[in-house]
Amino acid sequence: MADEEVKSELESVAAAAENVAGVTVPAEEGKEQPARTMDFLLDVTLQVTVEVGRARMTIQDILQLGAGSVVELEKLAGEPLDIYVNGKQVARGEAVIVNEKFGVRLTDIISPDERVESLA
Repeated sequence: MADEEVKSELESVAAAAENVAGVTVPAEEGKEQPARTMDFLLDVTLQVTVEVGRARMTIQDILQLGAGSVVELEKLAGEPLDIYVNGKQVARGEAVIVNEKFGVRLTDIISPDERVESLA
């Protein structure tokens, strides 16, 4: 998809979202309900993925993996982790431990312009 097509699509989605707040919904018996806001989207579930790194391996190398094997990743130690929402990168962060569980502290939110540029 070309940059212009992506920008056009994003602009139409943004325009539609802005119009949602001004919509009134007719109720039963001619009464009008208050305007809807985007609050109805707040409980939509999205898939969040944190990528530590990537590796490219042959099938032969993968079949030789076993307990204790080490897979070398392309990223260097200390580099930011990539955070994706529904497959699109939205932020970068660093690994933290919270209550004995891994977490991610966001250090950089990717701007909408950068996201559009990454699509090209």
